[in-house]
Amino acid sequence: MIAEGRTYVVMGLLDAESIAYAIGKTIVQFGGKVIYTVQNERMKKIFFDSSRNTKMTDEEKESLDIRFCDVTVADEVRDLFASTGPIAGVVHSIAFANPKTLLADGFHTDRMDDVTLSYHVSCASLATVVKYAQPVMPDGGGVVALSFDTRHVYPYYNWMGVHKSAMEALVRALARRHGRDNVRINAVSAGPLFTMAASKIPGFGQLSATWSSVSPLTWDATADRQAVADGVAFLLGPYARRITGHILPVDGGAAIVGGDLLESEKPPAPPHEQPHFEAKPRCTRS
Repeated sequence: MIAEGRTYVVMGLLDAESIAYAIGKTIVQFGGKVIYTVQNERMKKIFFDSSRNTKMTDEEKESLDIRFCDVTVADEVRDLFASTGPIAGVVHSIAFANPKTLLADGFHTDRMDDVTLSYHVSCASLATVVKYAQPVMPDGGGVVALSFDTRHVYPYYNWMGVHKSAMEALVRALARRHGRDNVRINAVSAGPLFTMAASKIPGFGQLSATWSSVSPLTWDATADRQAVADGVAFLLGPYARRITGHILPVDGGAAIVGGDLLESEKPPAPPHEQPHFEAKPRCTRS
């Protein structure tokens, strides 16, 4: 699943509820080492160090290797990967959209500066990350970005849906370019998850409820964070060594269903499965 003892960079940490943290924990449970990134010190203080982040003890927080990187500043991305040493993979769990202008009730906006910034953070930054990560992946490796169903149009998601579509196109372009470097570029299209970022999307609760009702395998926007993390870990590791340029849906099957499930099709809601591995206590500091 994960190359044991190798280092992975997980970009986009906010707090203990973020998908980036779930992915990092899963990498460690499989025997990898993790370097997390946060945009800047201010963001770390607001979200990660905050008293609201109560699901982690101070000892757990101190054990993490956290570095700062604003992905819209190429020099910061370059300096980050110049400091990591050899790595085996990168997770791009980063997106941004001004909820007042890009995720509002309407679609059209005159704030093209917001559109441009959102595109840069949510899509184009992936290319910058791969450009500077590839030289410190001497044995090749995996890059995984986080996406959301781009085959359908959802209320309020608006410009973020556009940028996720662009990001998936970029995944394919980067996969073709970096095949010669033995670097695989993929994305996981996750079902809706309750995170700090998701809380800024108007109508997210309704979207999550709708998703649960049409998923053939059921979907829990809290518990299934682990299922998404497992999918990312698979694509990062050597078991996915011939997979590149693809979007892996980890969404309970909801994105393939047309209309609502019939009553006869709805499964019971079982207790959520735990990962098949036994976690070993490890320290995430590399």
